[in-house]
Amino acid sequence: MYLAVNPSDELPLYRQIMRQIVEAIAGGRLKSGDRLASHRELSEQLVIAPLTVKRAYDELEALGFIETQRGRGTFVCASPPPVDRAGRLDHLRLEARKLLADAYLSGLDLGEVVKILKDADREIARGPRREKEKV
Repeated sequence: MYLAVNPSDELPLYRQIMRQIVEAIAGGRLKSGDRLASHRELSEQLVIAPLTVKRAYDELEALGFIETQRGRGTFVCASPPPVDRAGRLDHLRLEARKLLADAYLSGLDLGEVVKILKDADREIARGPRREKEKV
């Protein structure tokens, strides 16, 4: 699985890694039992400190998304963490209102927001594009 981090992003590097792994699980690109790269492998790929990857993995493990098996590696958990559906829906409604308010203040209409959401859905399903793939 391809991951990319941007040091100039306001989101810390470990959070960028976490977000991409959670999106890959949500989008079905990572499935139960899939093995993740080791701390060292991923840190070399991203050219960052291994402790940054370890922090991301530790937090994802605490949240119940991944599990580390000593001597075998790090894997996507068999079942995702439990979700309070009603609470999540309330949270999503609030976030949707914030998104729409921000979009309207930026001069966008609902159609443009829907297009942005569809683009985001494709990105979650496919993952981040590599630099050479960008047009």
